[in-house]
Amino acid sequence: MNLLFLTFQGGIAGSTYSITYLTSGLAKKGHNVYLGCHSDAMYWELLKDSGVHLIPMRFKGRFDLANIRHIRDIVQQYDIQLINAQSSYDRYTSVFARWMYKLPVALVHTRRQVSESWGGFLQNIVYHRGTDKVIAVSEGVKKTLIHKGIPSEHIKVIYNGTPPEKYANIDPGKTEKLREKFNIQKWDFVIGCVSRLKNQRQILKALQLIPFPVKVIFVGIEAPEDFKSDLEKLKGKHEIFFEGSVKPSETLNYYGLFSIKILASTMEGLSQALLESMALGIPVIATDYAGNPELVQDGINGFTFKDGDLNELADKITKLKCNDDIRQQFILKGKETALKNFSIDNTVENHENLFRHLLLKNEN
Repeated sequence: MNLLFLTFQGGIAGSTYSITYLTSGLAKKGHNVYLGCHSDAMYWELLKDSGVHLIPMRFKGRFDLANIRHIRDIVQQYDIQLINAQSSYDRYTSVFARWMYKLPVALVHTRRQVSESWGGFLQNIVYHRGTDKVIAVSEGVKKTLIHKGIPSEHIKVIYNGTPPEKYANIDPGKTEKLREKFNIQKWDFVIGCVSRLKNQRQILKALQLIPFPVKVIFVGIEAPEDFKSDLEKLKGKHEIFFEGSVKPSETLNYYGLFSIKILASTMEGLSQALLESMALGIPVIATDYAGNPELVQDGINGFTFKDGDLNELADKITKLKCNDDIRQQFILKGKETALKNFSIDNTVENHENLFRHLLLKNEN
């Protein structure tokens, strides 16, 4: 198949890695895969030597005529059979390109996060009538799309996956240097959070209910201004570190420091950070929201908590600190979940099957 993926995003985010794993996986299976993205997106580094053909594109907005024409030209030049648009601007421009130039392609949109807003009637037309199918990365995302007016039968759930080979080259030496940097001793209990700014503040609030000392390492954010009051309350009790933005090649080195990982987000479709933690044997706690419960089964392979319930979060942190049997269960079950149930091979195969089905349907 000749496949064109589009995304105007491409910074440090789980969606960037998910698109990287998917496109490279399809290329490895022999498909001709093209990815239109900004010239400064991370894909140029992540997909180097992957077999994916990157095309620099501009995305100035939903009605960017130059982008719409560029999509037309790419379809014609590379005999594209199917377009998979990944983010808001390119979802619009891909539909407009097909409509305006009557492009003979199948068109799929992917939703990777819970929708925080809705563009009303126009967006419903674009997302539903303008596409052959919408992919949701979890049932949680699908439910929000149905609530916004997209028919259930128009949505296909395909989970994100994680490739096992990404964990093969973690540098123990770099992890040890980080251990020295934070002065982590063998008896320390370390909470990790690898995420952009996504409601991490409630982790700090829950720590005010924790009687034992912990170290917390936030990877991906600087300390926001509105965290100051909570940080003041934790002085002398817990140690809090903010690492800011970290290069993708360095992020995995932090996981070896963590006793547990917490994701407090209410935006996740299906979190790559949770998959990474589980694959590396780090017990997880996540909000019982969106796609998280489909990945983390409370009390089986991790803990979930109701968003905003600080007492529940504090209680589950304490359980993981004090109960080694629970920790070991979560480690074993978490690895099985990430590396077997949510493998990238499943993700690639499910996309491949859907794309073939749509192309056959269009031919008929």
